[in-house]
Amino acid sequence: MSSTSFTVNLRDIQFVLFDQLGMDQKLASVEAYADFDRDVYEATLAEGKRIAEDKLAPINGPGDREGCTVDEDGNVTTPKGYKEAWQTLADGGWIAVTAPPELGGSGMPFIMSMALNNMFIGAAMAFMMYPGLGAAAARVIAKHGPEDKRELWASKMFTGEWGGTMCLTESGAGSSVGDNRAKATPTDEPGLYEIEGEKIFISGGDHDLADNIVHLVLARTPNAGKGTKGLSLFMVPKFLVDAEGNLGDRNGAHVLGIEHKMGINGSATCTVGFGSRGRCLGYIVGEENQGIELMFLMMNEARIGVGTQGMAIATAAYQYSLHYANERVQGSSIREARNPDAPKVAIVQHPDVRRMLMTQKVLSETMRSLCYKLALFADLAEHSQDEEERKRLEGRVDLLVPILKAMCTDLGYDVATLAVQIYGGYGYIQEFPVEQLVRDSKIASIYEGTNGIQALDLLGRKMRIGSGALFIDWMQDAEAFLRSAAKDGFIEQTAAIGKAVQALAATSMHLANLGRTRQIEAAFVQANPFLEMFGYVLLAIEAVDQAVVAKRLIDKDGDSPFLQAKLLGLDFYVKTVLPKAIALAKSIQSGDTACLDPQLFQV
Repeated sequence: MSSTSFTVNLRDIQFVLFDQLGMDQKLASVEAYADFDRDVYEATLAEGKRIAEDKLAPINGPGDREGCTVDEDGNVTTPKGYKEAWQTLADGGWIAVTAPPELGGSGMPFIMSMALNNMFIGAAMAFMMYPGLGAAAARVIAKHGPEDKRELWASKMFTGEWGGTMCLTESGAGSSVGDNRAKATPTDEPGLYEIEGEKIFISGGDHDLADNIVHLVLARTPNAGKGTKGLSLFMVPKFLVDAEGNLGDRNGAHVLGIEHKMGINGSATCTVGFGSRGRCLGYIVGEENQGIELMFLMMNEARIGVGTQGMAIATAAYQYSLHYANERVQGSSIREARNPDAPKVAIVQHPDVRRMLMTQKVLSETMRSLCYKLALFADLAEHSQDEEERKRLEGRVDLLVPILKAMCTDLGYDVATLAVQIYGGYGYIQEFPVEQLVRDSKIASIYEGTNGIQALDLLGRKMRIGSGALFIDWMQDAEAFLRSAAKDGFIEQTAAIGKAVQALAATSMHLANLGRTRQIEAAFVQANPFLEMFGYVLLAIEAVDQAVVAKRLIDKDGDSPFLQAKLLGLDFYVKTVLPKAIALAKSIQSGDTACLDPQLFQV
């Protein structure tokens, strides 16, 4: 493959799913997945790889350059090839891999959706915004929509006949959702409301891929309280729908404009007006004032999904870089630097390029491991018959989700910028694909709660639940795992990671003491560094986990370059990446609050 061709590393995906996590065995006893076995999973992954490489990747660069357009009536036209790609996903059931069969889905576990999205998003992140949002909105409707509509509407969205959006953000409110001003006025028909307002930054706010689009809109009913508790959720179709699902008149939900963005240009990010060009009707989802509660029920899944975007960009960036470094011939070997007649070599022979490739490889593979593991925890929690085990797994997911979302999106961007560096000047131009990865990936650290908000969630909420019970449970599991890995021969590596775990615990105590002594700003100014520190420790444990499994397979079946790379990856991580966690611990515990001085940042 060339350095401009997208490739899926199916071998590593299978290693994580089956060798490391044993997902096929752990889910075999779950009744909902009784029809699936490893053969089915592997066949699904192989077909997903083909679609990602042959159908989605070819539209990524052209779609970025063409972008979207909108006409005077608020109808968006997507780039060439997007309709065909959408139809491929719809016809094959790829939009609704995890949806119940009775709603048009395949009923597969969440972890399989994670693995497939790893491929699909890496191939074409902007395009995948459309089916991803449609499926997410459908899941809300399937669970909480009006009883006489939920099955019909959700099935049309899961099968790709209709699309969907999430309409939360308003001008001036940004991440402060409680400041939203959109209004919902009851009509004479129970459950039907007239919607008025304007939403901004709405991904996929309109498109020409499906016959109808259902917007999930947060709005405030008359006499509702202020803040998030006064918000309700409504499903607002682009075209009104009768009881049989037939489309009628155009509803008063219109795109008013498209944002011209840094990246994901194939995804129409819209300003959507409700009621500004005619009456706009919407059906309430759940009960009045329940809007934010219903949205938060989907929050973990959504944030894991955004973390997957960061991880997918990282894995794509590494694959592009690996191919380029092997085919780009420039300079001679460093050992022959003074020999003018020395043969030219591929840049993969240069030490600094190898260092960057190793950084990309280790970060992208440990992020993949973490994302898949949390998805498996979510699957097991959903179907566990043991109430105590279910709560434990749900707690583990709750604790780690903000870290996964923030670390994978920040590091995904970092790995993409390393790709540009490896390509050199060619990486900075559109002739090669990696500059787009940098632009596309940046948004992931901003939406679905900025990474600063993820840090506040971790430190201000998750670390405090049960007086630190979630964190203590994680730490005990981490230390037990490290003791086990040491017995497998990884003594030096586990000792280093164990010290980082203890440093993390000491840092959390330091921040807790700041909170107890009412030094709230001093604590929260360190929230993001604390999340970053936690993230580096988490990924270190994934590196050990992979090395343990690789060693076991080597002892059983013999060595291979793929398995040996997992052992070398652990050594690299412990010696090169993990020290960042220790440095962050020292920085956080230093007590520096210089940036809080009121004399600073005045204009």
